[in-house]
Amino acid sequence: MKKFIALFCLAMIMALPAAALAADTAKVEGIQANPEFYAKANMEALKGKKIGITIQSLQNAYWAGVMTALGEVLQAAGAEYTIVGCNDSSATQISQIENFVSAGCDLIMVHPSDANAVEDACAEARNFGIKVMCWDDPMTNTDANWVLNNTDLGIAIGELAADFINEHYSTEKKAEVTLIGYPQTVILLERANGIKIGLEKKAAGKYDIVAETAAIEANVAQNAVETILQAHPNCKVFTGIGAGAMIGADEALQIATGGKIPEDMGVFTTDVTKQQLGQLADPTYPAKGIIGFEGSDEDTGKSCAAMFALILEDKVGAKNVFRGVAPITPETVAKIQAGMK
Repeated sequence: MKKFIALFCLAMIMALPAAALAADTAKVEGIQANPEFYAKANMEALKGKKIGITIQSLQNAYWAGVMTALGEVLQAAGAEYTIVGCNDSSATQISQIENFVSAGCDLIMVHPSDANAVEDACAEARNFGIKVMCWDDPMTNTDANWVLNNTDLGIAIGELAADFINEHYSTEKKAEVTLIGYPQTVILLERANGIKIGLEKKAAGKYDIVAETAAIEANVAQNAVETILQAHPNCKVFTGIGAGAMIGADEALQIATGGKIPEDMGVFTTDVTKQQLGQLADPTYPAKGIIGFEGSDEDTGKSCAAMFALILEDKVGAKNVFRGVAPITPETVAKIQAGMK
């Protein structure tokens, strides 16, 4: 029987709207993006356009880097843009969308705190002839959604961790694993569930998940891992749903070990931030692998801007566009670091 530390309240999950709980990006139909898909975008379509962007949090390291890169691409293309964070508040995000409508934006991109909560605001924007794109959720009232199959992404993270477990642990010497999720956001709940599937698929019988906690920001994750280590000092494998999970876990584990990382200790998450990549390249941190997306911040910024251009000219070709994923390891990290902000 697996033992869990419930560092987040079950009520967080129970409180999610029924429709949100039913969402499943693994069942969404769409087209798979690749370099050729983005290359067909006419970037001249961005010139003179007014673009409003609202995201869940600018405090998150991944978003800070990617939004910086995206802003540079939009500026170079001659677009006028505004980027704001909603601090994980749907009410704030709805107000931001309404402000973009009032400002006469040509396109609004939303990375929703709660996709269901902003559907009506996005519908109203479209009623005014404004193009709307969602990043991460398969929303209804949009012109296009730039999404991940979050179950598959989670599975890839889990399998990356499982390969490490198979190398260092066995059925006689099981790995103690922590999962850092964020069930308040539906797609991140999918991602966390995928991690469990990936672990079980490739390392069944060789691990126990001894703790689960909720964190998307590094300081929260660090504090949580420090607490977990007090109860489970032999926990050495940490998996998570984003950059904050890796950065926070890495900091806590570096402090706990004095930078002398045991070979059987590893941290595995997704997102691609400059700090994550630096930790992945530094042997005094336990980071061992990241499931990345388009590549660097610059690569993702260019791809997102290409999505904007395709949407503005009605040339996307599908409601949902799936982003690609690929592992980043200490052996491949240098190439990605060159394009980070």
